[in-house]
Amino acid sequence: QVRLVESGGGLVQAGGSLRLSCVASGRIFSTYAMGWFRQAPGKEREFVGAINWSGISTYYANSVKGRFTISKDIAKNTVYLQMNSLKSDDTARYYCAWVVAGSNRNPLDTWGQGTLVTVSS
Repeated sequence: QVRLVESGGGLVQAGGSLRLSCVASGRIFSTYAMGWFRQAPGKEREFVGAINWSGISTYYANSVKGRFTISKDIAKNTVYLQMNSLKSDDTARYYCAWVVAGSNRNPLDTWGQGTLVTVSS
């Protein structure tokens, strides 16, 4: 069984920061990466970035590069998404998901409930 629980969303002013958390439980896929995705109202879900579960490699979408940072605490089975310099375009529900390392492919198609981030301008 795979379970992912996101938290940390909220309302923030443009230019502000938030840190999201994703706790994984059940089966842990050590050869995969943990990815962050987001879906804004009326838009398709898009990839934000990911971190390899083993190792320290991270990779990001161009739209968030330099503003968002992904980190992890393996002992807590938790991945974080630090979001700085937030813009109104970052408003979305954010999800984490297991992805094939080095890619944004989510073959398990398993998602948490997401956490809502609203950036006011």
